[in-house]
Amino acid sequence: MRRPVARNLAVLAVGAAVLSVGAAAPPAQHDERSRYTPKVPVAVGHGGAVSSVDADASAAGIEVLRKGGNAVDAAVATAAALGVTEPYSAGVGGGGYFVHYDARSRTVHTIDGRETAPLTADSGLFLENGAPLPFAEAVSSGLGVGTPGTPATWQRALDSWGRRDLATVLEPAERLARDGFTVDETFRAQTAANETRFRYFPDTAELFLPGGELPAVGSTFKNPDLARTYKELRREGVDAVYRGDIGREIVRTVNRPPVDPDSGWTARPGELSARDLAAYRAKTQPPTRTSYRGLDVYSIAPSSSGGTTVGEALNILERTGLSKASDVQYLHRSIEASRIAFADRGRWVGDPAFEDVPTGELLSQRFADSRACLIQDDAVLTSPLAPGDPRHPRPCATDGKAAPTTYEGENTTHLTTADRWGNVVAYTLTIEQTGGSGITVPGRGFLLNNELTDFSFAPANPAVHDPNLPGPGKRPRSSIAPTIVLDRHDRPVVALGSPGGSTIITTVLQTLTGFLDRGLPLVDAIAAPRASQRNTAQTDLEPGLYDSELRQRLEAIGHSFRENPEIGAATAVQRLPDGRWLAAAEKVRRGGGSAMVVRP
Repeated sequence: MRRPVARNLAVLAVGAAVLSVGAAAPPAQHDERSRYTPKVPVAVGHGGAVSSVDADASAAGIEVLRKGGNAVDAAVATAAALGVTEPYSAGVGGGGYFVHYDARSRTVHTIDGRETAPLTADSGLFLENGAPLPFAEAVSSGLGVGTPGTPATWQRALDSWGRRDLATVLEPAERLARDGFTVDETFRAQTAANETRFRYFPDTAELFLPGGELPAVGSTFKNPDLARTYKELRREGVDAVYRGDIGREIVRTVNRPPVDPDSGWTARPGELSARDLAAYRAKTQPPTRTSYRGLDVYSIAPSSSGGTTVGEALNILERTGLSKASDVQYLHRSIEASRIAFADRGRWVGDPAFEDVPTGELLSQRFADSRACLIQDDAVLTSPLAPGDPRHPRPCATDGKAAPTTYEGENTTHLTTADRWGNVVAYTLTIEQTGGSGITVPGRGFLLNNELTDFSFAPANPAVHDPNLPGPGKRPRSSIAPTIVLDRHDRPVVALGSPGGSTIITTVLQTLTGFLDRGLPLVDAIAAPRASQRNTAQTDLEPGLYDSELRQRLEAIGHSFRENPEIGAATAVQRLPDGRWLAAAEKVRRGGGSAMVVRP
């Protein structure tokens, strides 16, 4: 189906509802059966919805909704549960970005809960003898750990828009950590991928390699240390992190990483202090906004580049008839729009507390049109492409020198929630790459992030100002892009997001255009094979595209590809015309996601 968006939405709603079996959370009971909650990728019903990568986490959010909590309460509950079942992607030791739609005021608000560099950091944070540190050495060290923002984000969200307190919404996650969850193939594979470096740190090895072995699929994994940490947070609030015992233990661990002396690993110390923790703030800020096909697309503003880069790419595609384009034209134009938007993000986006980020200009249709004219249907742009100047846009012009896209870890996790009142949350949280720094805070049951490695270690191009160099208290640039789309009456159409480092932006972009332009039911827009172009010489393709005839036809135009086995792991919710919610998640990626509703 390829219908214009004005005719699409009702058709999409009906089509997706027919696909759904209307999965709901299991009854609110907490015996052994709760550890074997099945994953279902799409669900339709009333009373609210939760979509995440994990069934136990989605069930925690549904439990809170059933007890009268709203979408914000459910989002925090789901996030805390993901800290148990997805500890290599998110948790107390990380950060993230929270986007909230308030049904009463029909407005969108956001929280920047990104980690920050220590107040002692400078642009040479990752330089040694004038040269950038090897990336792997920076990752598994105290040097890469930023001040965590996740607990502050939870508290800020609950204080601003929640109906329940922190003690209430953390209870399901505390119980899950204490009673355990069932190990699946994804958890075991992620543990195996990190086994070598986990063994560098005795506390990490003891927790995630029980008995010195990889956790067996089907076994029950318990984390009593994390249960105690959650209990302390429930009792004392997030001050336990930012001014209390948990914080002091984080500081001690970052500055003196507890390494196995027989491992041969040297973990560089960080310089995190109690002052850094006390100074941390999760920032409430306006969202980015752009218009697309008569809809309003809201996302997170800098310090993340997600909202500006997805928004610019959509603006570039605005005057392109994607609904009627051939498959080759659709992919070609989407790839080129992403290439251009990434070129501009690399030059202009950083932490706005330190950099003059032209957010409004990057999202202007005038600038997008000046860049869109670079796209030709029978030729491919060269990467890395030089940026344009959003403040002084000139048709088809590039300004300055191109800078390659820096590496970002591809792990993270995303959740999406909605409630009976019509509120919606899209929340992406992270500890950076799979397993974060690899360092577990002793006795606390959670890993520390390596988010500071999202900074440029040195200028990507010495001739061009790099807005993403480290600085004191600075937030590294992110690609996280939790997104909420509203109709012309300011009511939600769809909310979505994904993990995946810099591929988050292309995953969100492709899912949106698949849903809005190509007429795919939401669950199929999520499942569609992905392409990811980030201003690099080659475009990543998942096997479904890499092994297809489309690849040869795109190569004939001039595209170059490399295979990527898996890109992103999106979750989403959709408001149906009859007032029901549709929750959708991955069918296969990361072992499949978990969509649930309160009443199917």
